[in-house]
Amino acid sequence: MAKIHGWKWVVGLASSILLNLFLILNIYLRRSTELTWTREAAEQAEAVAAFSCSGHGHAFLDGLAAEGKPACECNSCYGGSHCSEFSPDCPADVNSGDPLFLEPFWMEHAMSSAVMLAGWHRMSYRMDDGSTISTELTKHIFQLHAMVGNAVTKGRFIIFGAGSTQLLHAAVHALSQQGSPWPSRVVATIPFYPIYEFQTDLFNSKDFKFQGDTSLWKNASSTNSSMNIIEFVTSPNNPDGRLTKPVLKGPSVKTIHDHAYYWPHFTAIPAPADEDVMIFTISKITGHAGSRFGWALIKDEAVYQKILTYLGLNTIGVSHDTQLRALKLLKVVLKGGGREIFEFGQKTMKSRWERLNKILSASRRFSIQKLEYHNCSYFQKVTEASPAYAWLKCEREEDLDCTAVLRAAGIIGREGTLYHAESRYVRLSLIKGEDDVDLLLQKMDALVSKEEGAQNM
Repeated sequence: MAKIHGWKWVVGLASSILLNLFLILNIYLRRSTELTWTREAAEQAEAVAAFSCSGHGHAFLDGLAAEGKPACECNSCYGGSHCSEFSPDCPADVNSGDPLFLEPFWMEHAMSSAVMLAGWHRMSYRMDDGSTISTELTKHIFQLHAMVGNAVTKGRFIIFGAGSTQLLHAAVHALSQQGSPWPSRVVATIPFYPIYEFQTDLFNSKDFKFQGDTSLWKNASSTNSSMNIIEFVTSPNNPDGRLTKPVLKGPSVKTIHDHAYYWPHFTAIPAPADEDVMIFTISKITGHAGSRFGWALIKDEAVYQKILTYLGLNTIGVSHDTQLRALKLLKVVLKGGGREIFEFGQKTMKSRWERLNKILSASRRFSIQKLEYHNCSYFQKVTEASPAYAWLKCEREEDLDCTAVLRAAGIIGREGTLYHAESRYVRLSLIKGEDDVDLLLQKMDALVSKEEGAQNM
């Protein structure tokens, strides 16, 4: 019996020692992983994110505070301290291309997409290799294109810009005949994104001039080798969502391919784009337009060097803070082969397009563009239309100003004349927040239902 009791004592002592070691180790590990300098910032971010805005707005860390507490910034047509008050007479504002349709996705992925910056994060102009471009971010962008299959990256130079807007003009500068007595002619096919014209005119350079629609230059481009022409090719096109190709051909023609919307959210991806100058933006992939980040894939080194010089003199590169956020976001996008975000985005846009189509199918007064179905190499099937915008046309002879017709019904769109189209056309944004699109559909349904002879759905 004495031996048994002695054995129990030894076992008990050993258990006690192991338990104490476990507790000490647990305390040590907890201390070693405990937040230190990030704690206050994390608590502030969590508090603001948790502030209730009734699902119709958000509070932000850099927003105004009321009595020391976060203040809501409300969606259109909502007000009050918690965005709970709806204004029934408020118009549906679907003018801008704010890509807020992905907001719910990022709210579901708050943990994996959050970014914490130290106060001393990359204070220098450049990285340690002398560049302003993150090697890690470049690697993830190439992985993204390979995964989606929307662009060839092999043998390309990459350069970052403050959104695609900065890169568009940088490319015009690089492709123009500098010092020539004849300025390069910048053209696009109607309807085209108005920023091409506005930027070209704003910079008012002797090296290039905006010269309108491509149809005016078809014959000249093929016969006159001394005439330098820069053609903007937007695919999918803004505003009508069509997959497009260059119109002009010849040794004097250079093209800038704007592929801002060439992602599975908005279109099928039939094949990877393989052009000399291709421009992309994170705003239409992840929805983070406010981060102002885009990139260009360039085949020719001389063109690349000219764009690099332009951006160096213009902004000395893209913010390191922005690059870090872009990297964090793309890591989330790349998880699971991108299926989660692209399926969410495509489903959302397809649903909005179908709902609007259903309403307008009863109308004889309004129509929207017809889009072809294509096989999508990413989804490996033929995908239905899910464009970013509806290109609406007023069909009645008397409705010469379609923008005014819609405004009278409480719908604010973007006038077709901005795209050099007829005033019978209006662009309606389908990528805005859910509140805006829901209100658009309600008001459009009410407008169509008032038509004489409208078909009941």
